[in-house]
Amino acid sequence: MAIDPHSSTPPYEQVRSQIAAQARTGELPIGLKLPTVRALAEQLGLAANTVARAYRELEADGVVETRGRAGTTIAPTGDTSHRLAADAATEYAARTARLGLSRDEALAAVVTALDAIHR
Repeated sequence: MAIDPHSSTPPYEQVRSQIAAQARTGELPIGLKLPTVRALAEQLGLAANTVARAYRELEADGVVETRGRAGTTIAPTGDTSHRLAADAATEYAARTARLGLSRDEALAAVVTALDAIHR
């Protein structure tokens, strides 16, 4: 894992996205114990709070599980990211229907939001 200090992406997000991608591809296998927050922060030259934020977000997304003194491991959740995205899409579809948007208007809003994030 490497952090680009010149990137416009915040360091915590670089950590989060790299761990998530490696977990998704199996490069980080289910059950693998991740370094402690302090150890990874030291290894990457980051503040412990930066790594802690990345770990919290990974846990919220179901990518990792934290068990106190037992540490943080890659979660055995299968395809959590796709399930969470499907849940969010279902909620979005229901909300746009309540707002009276057409299918094309709802899709255009999604495309605009995705374009803004994936620049």
